[in-house]
Amino acid sequence: MQTGSKHRSLSQQLRINASSHTGASMTTPQMASWMPVAGSADADLLPELGTLVARSRDISRNNGIAASGVQTLVDNVVGTGLRLSALPDWKTLGKDAAWALAWQRNVETLWREWTKSTFCDAGLSLNFAGLTELMFRSQLLNGDAIALPLWLKRPGSRFTTTFQLIEADRLCNPNGQPDSATLRGGIEFDTYGAPQAYWIRKTHPGDYIGIAGSVAGEWERIPARTSWGRPRIIHLFDKERAGQARGKPLISSVLQQFRQLDKYNGAELDAAVINAMMAAFIETPMDSEGLLEMFGGSDGVNDVMAKRNQSRAKLKSGSIIPLYPGEKMAPFMPARPAAQFEAFTVAVMRQIAASMGLPYELLLKDFSKTNYSSARAALLEAWRCFRSRREKLADYWAQVVYELWLEEVINAGKVEGADFYQQRAAYTRSKWIGPGRGWVDPLKEIQAADVRLKSGISTLEAECAEQGSDWEEVLEQQAREKAKRAELGLPDPMHPEIPIVLDDVVTEEDAVPSVVEEAADA
Repeated sequence: MQTGSKHRSLSQQLRINASSHTGASMTTPQMASWMPVAGSADADLLPELGTLVARSRDISRNNGIAASGVQTLVDNVVGTGLRLSALPDWKTLGKDAAWALAWQRNVETLWREWTKSTFCDAGLSLNFAGLTELMFRSQLLNGDAIALPLWLKRPGSRFTTTFQLIEADRLCNPNGQPDSATLRGGIEFDTYGAPQAYWIRKTHPGDYIGIAGSVAGEWERIPARTSWGRPRIIHLFDKERAGQARGKPLISSVLQQFRQLDKYNGAELDAAVINAMMAAFIETPMDSEGLLEMFGGSDGVNDVMAKRNQSRAKLKSGSIIPLYPGEKMAPFMPARPAAQFEAFTVAVMRQIAASMGLPYELLLKDFSKTNYSSARAALLEAWRCFRSRREKLADYWAQVVYELWLEEVINAGKVEGADFYQQRAAYTRSKWIGPGRGWVDPLKEIQAADVRLKSGISTLEAECAEQGSDWEEVLEQQAREKAKRAELGLPDPMHPEIPIVLDDVVTEEDAVPSVVEEAADA
């Protein structure tokens, strides 16, 4: 009985000390002091959000690698802007394909007129591509990007829909109120967690007092939607946890690595500069006691050394340095940078690149040690990241802007859509084309695209979209070029062995009979 009792006590003790998951162990030396707090999404983020944002901006301003990473994401996700391809659901609307094509061309023409000008910006400084880039950049650096849809009539513009971009710092609780169940991070929520209103400070909290003027310290409460459901604010952020009210900067998880790497690089650079100032040492066999005895004390030594330094020849190319008896010259060979400098820096950069969703080669813009297969694999992985971010940007920013603008032009009678509010989804269906992916080996990838098209696993629309082009514009341009080549008697580059016959080319005049021909037929 006593033995069994001891056995049970030992078994119980082992169960107390052991853990089914080593990551939850409280006894191992590696894990015993690791006691993070399991807070809610907002409890973990909001108290520290201001510090994260300030440090993120500082790193992006002063660290070239951070600035390069952000710019790489902006260039590949937004590029020169997102292009609208309007695709109304004509079957649901009870129309035909011809109506859909005419409607699409009318909408896209009006959209280009509005987005290519700066009238879409309340500040009259950016077109739609510029607004899109600034929204995405703000989301990366601040964690949040905010825009206010406004209705402003401007001379010279046929549209009144405009957007004002707001710095994320201005979204905060009024008068320093603490966060509560219904007000967090400047946003009011209902019991389901849906935003009801946003509190926007009228001036930036970090602005000069003189610039802020009399409205400093004042807030405006902006409802999330109108009574009929029209959005009054657009708020972009990456939501990582349920119940999260605000976003965090992209490089939040690697701020420490950026900071420490800056210090390390600075220390190595300072050491290298200091060491570069020293070329050589002159060694003498005499010790300090011998020098004092020879020159009669410290004053005599100082006088002699001062005269020697004045007459000493400067070390330069082709110079001859005279040495006193017993002296010899020893070159100064500093070990800077340290032998592990490059390997350590590369290891840290790989961590940073992974956290930003970029391959190391793309973050550093260095493909010198990469072969074709590795480069293609890295770019394909990066393309998944770019495409995912672009889809989110299109869904939560560009599509919302398009729907707000389309509502205006339909109500103004510029576009057909009498039943717009009943069939909103059918009218606003669209695709967004971003910058092209590009090619690592153009010949191989063009041949692969040709095989995909011929085997039926892809379409011209998909292949053109991969390169940032609209398939209809490509075909229309090819038709115009074919007609011009036929007019000039030039061969078709796609089939150079077959001459182009002008009668085979269908021009606009052939497709649409003229009034004279119709009268003659009559």
